[in-house]
Amino acid sequence: MKNVYNESLRLYFIFAILAFTITSCNEKKAEEPQEEEKSTTEVTLTQSQYKTVGIETGFVEERNLNKIIKANGYTTVPPQNSAEVSTLIGGTVKDIYVLEGTYVTKGKVLATIQNLEVIEMQEDYHSAAANVEYLQLEYNRQKTLSEENVNPRKTFQEVKARLAAEKARAQAAKNKLEALHVSVKGNTSLVPITAPISGYVGKISIAKGAFAQTGTALFEVVDNSQMHLDLNVYEKDLGSISIGQVIDFVLTNQSNKSIKGKIFGINKSFSNESKTVAVHAKIDPADAKDLISGMYVSANINIVNATVPALPKDAVVRNADKYFVFAQEEEHANENSKEKIKEKSTEKEIHFKAIEVIPGTTDLGFTEVKFVDKISPDEKIVIKGAFYLLSAMKGGGEHEH
Repeated sequence: MKNVYNESLRLYFIFAILAFTITSCNEKKAEEPQEEEKSTTEVTLTQSQYKTVGIETGFVEERNLNKIIKANGYTTVPPQNSAEVSTLIGGTVKDIYVLEGTYVTKGKVLATIQNLEVIEMQEDYHSAAANVEYLQLEYNRQKTLSEENVNPRKTFQEVKARLAAEKARAQAAKNKLEALHVSVKGNTSLVPITAPISGYVGKISIAKGAFAQTGTALFEVVDNSQMHLDLNVYEKDLGSISIGQVIDFVLTNQSNKSIKGKIFGINKSFSNESKTVAVHAKIDPADAKDLISGMYVSANINIVNATVPALPKDAVVRNADKYFVFAQEEEHANENSKEKIKEKSTEKEIHFKAIEVIPGTTDLGFTEVKFVDKISPDEKIVIKGAFYLLSAMKGGGEHEH
């Protein structure tokens, strides 16, 4: 019985020791992530790495930067500079005289359509005009007779009414023909389709021999000489926008050339879909000559110059949804760190610390920075090589190698 008791006591002590060991290991593992998390804000380079990467440091400067608001939009022309050409009377397309991209002047015949009703309109006009000529003579004669009391005045009034009716019929026929750009002289079944403005022919929606219907666009003509921008500005930026402000924009798919413009109009209503307000900007005609309506653009609206703390734009790097700069630290006084350095290498190490910032305006190669936590004015900030330090930090830190 005594042996059983001793054996149980021995097993109890063994389990107690194992439980203590496991608990210690778990506590050690729990502490490791905290140490690793702390280390991810620091990077260490050796002197040779520092030179190889080409690290350069500088200080935060007060810079006069141009505050901007970014906006997207597209090129467009005023309503009076764009026309969809249709016909007032249906008919079969006889001839087409232009191609897409052709420049035409106002009144240029783009095509002709054929409709026999036009001949009837001309006949109505000729008939009415002949009646007017006859009734005018009869009117003059009856007027004279009426004044001399030779004929009853009723006869004169009847002739006068018939003359007025025929004049109205002739004028109506003439107006119809003029609206169709058809001469009142001669007999023709052809109706010319003319350009209502000068500009370039866009889409052609008819073909020879097809039937052209009224109310359907046959041609598009666009005058690009008055090209402007429609920019979409969000509500939060609207208070900073005013007429006369200068903008710089680039074509979204051709960002190699910056073009200037000037705001001339601001809409007074929001777009239902994007909840933005359209802002209109003029473009210098010399810069607009190669632009086409409908091109997408990215624009900077220049608001005002302001003196702000700034760093070269390459000093600011992004990690996830936060922005950082790297500050070069003084030599670490920590004894453990010194011991590690002696163990690993006799080469001098340089330490850097990531500091969170909120970037602002970028202009002339500099970016406005607002530090989340206050820093010393003489803090050495990495202005060249920050991206390398970010990569090293995301990889676990160079100080571990």
